Amino acid sequence: MDQNQLNTTKINFAAVKLELERVSKLKESGSAAQQAYDKLKAQYDQLQQTLSFLEANTFVKAPFSGVISAKNYESGEMYAGQMPILTLMQINTLKSVINVPESYFPYIKSGMQISVQSDIYSGRTFPATIKTIYPTVEPNSHNFQVELKIPNSSLLLRPGMFVRSTLELGKVKAITVPSQAVLKLQGSNERYIFINNNGIAKNVTVKLGQRFDDKIEIISDEIKEGDEIIIVGQARLSDGMKLEILK
Repeated sequence: MDQNQLNTTKINFAAVKLELERVSKLKESGSAAQQAYDKLKAQYDQLQQTLSFLEANTFVKAPFSGVISAKNYESGEMYAGQMPILTLMQINTLKSVINVPESYFPYIKSGMQISVQSDIYSGRTFPATIKTIYPTVEPNSHNFQVELKIPNSSLLLRPGMFVRSTLELGKVKAITVPSQAVLKLQGSNERYIFINNNGIAKNVTVKLGQRFDDKIEIISDEIKEGDEIIIVGQARLSDGMKLEILK
């Protein structure tokens, strides 16, 4: 509602109220007609209802403090009720949902500390806490989701920003290969690689672990340190095919 309309109604209501009090005293002494009083009283009641409506609809008070992320109406516009006047967000605490490989499910616990980085603030980390661990694993990616709680009293981070997360789980030995070495069996989620087994291509089924830039962790009891993994032309191989190695 227009604030000018509210101010004008307040002035008119105050004037009518004062006049009604004056006429009421005159009526009691017999100096004013009942008809004049009734007309003024009806005007007073109408202005009182209008004023109450304007006071309730001219100003909107937010139920909490925050920042305005969207504004759909300008001052003086009539509110149609089709969309919110504005959107208010609290950003002093944020949440982030990350995907974690299923192989780490036994090690992730609620309340664990984790660090978050944003490319916007190079070299700076923000502490976070694991709040919720989603109970299901996505069947295609074999990842599960974890919700983080990120204190943001500095207000440097904003909703919608891309962040990276780092969780220290200790050090373990792992086998990593270039990501292009891993193939996907058509029509399934099975992953496999080829190794050089004395000049013969051997198909080895693997599970995927953590990704490190252009490398990815593979897990298999059939692979040992020192095995030669084929990373070029492997898509044209089949199990048992004789290899021709060009040097």
